[in-house]
Amino acid sequence: MVSTPRRSPGRIVYAGFATPHHSGGVHVMTQHVRLLRERGHEAWLWLPDPHDRTEWIADDVPMLFGATTPIGADDLLVLPETPTVQGRDPAPGARKVIFNQNHFYTFAAGAPGEDFPGWAPAPALWVVSEESRDVLAAALPGLPVSLVPNPVDGELFAPCASEQLRVSWFPKKRPREASLLKRLLVDDERLSGVDLVELVRTPRAEVAATLGSSAVFVALGHTESFGLPVAEALASGCLVVGYDGGGGHELFEAPGAWRVPDQRPLLLRDQVADLIQHIDALAPVRAANRRWVLDRYPFARTGAALQEAVAAAFARPGTEAVAEHPVAWLDSLGPHFTAYA
Repeated sequence: MVSTPRRSPGRIVYAGFATPHHSGGVHVMTQHVRLLRERGHEAWLWLPDPHDRTEWIADDVPMLFGATTPIGADDLLVLPETPTVQGRDPAPGARKVIFNQNHFYTFAAGAPGEDFPGWAPAPALWVVSEESRDVLAAALPGLPVSLVPNPVDGELFAPCASEQLRVSWFPKKRPREASLLKRLLVDDERLSGVDLVELVRTPRAEVAATLGSSAVFVALGHTESFGLPVAEALASGCLVVGYDGGGGHELFEAPGAWRVPDQRPLLLRDQVADLIQHIDALAPVRAANRRWVLDRYPFARTGAALQEAVAAAFARPGTEAVAEHPVAWLDSLGPHFTAYA
């Protein structure tokens, strides 16, 4: 006998943002919506303004629009960890979950009170990594925490043949260090003839193509809860060297990932050069990276964990409410929220 997941009693509404360029956090929300719908749930992505609908979100992701939306007594509202403002309940009475994709951002909107976030009823927490689970369970012991691991798309992120040796990285989280690192790599004779690629506001398909043709990926993560680019680089058959950002330490257990002490660009350069010089001998390690990450982060694992988290959330109380989209509190984050060292 094959059991089927029990459908939730009401809708599951994810409050997201229509960012003009690809956002990993919103993309993960769209993956949740798809996984839940595949399992018979009525799931939606809620954006604040239909005029802001962004082209990178696929047309098959069902959406709600508006500054406010009704939430029924049988519904579940899923909110991002930012901006969560102490005492500013976006849907008083409604059943709520904070989908915390970065524990370092938990209190980004200001100092927490003893009863953080001061909502009624209190929300549950969903997290994406073991580190986030452990940190938030310790910081907010009164809120239940469920781990819903990120999936890694092994069909999109896969190795592709390339005659050109390539090293790639995202400079976004560490722009000043990235500019210094680029100069160090360009000037290193050991990397003569190697294609050095910075991925800046690059469409997802182009990111996948670049990673798939890269021999080495340099991880410049900063205050990460997981570090999805590292996972996608591993799936693409890259060797990885760099910073785990804190929450991404579990990814550096991969056979071909080398952790470097924080803010040591010369060590980064030397490790990249050493890997490039031995790249042919490391071909089996690159293949092992892909097997390792896809074995640990398949969509099936995410779907099963999400199903359990949804069931636990629906067991919590909730009443009808009119929800205000969290975009209303973005100003609480301040102008330097996304500025990194």
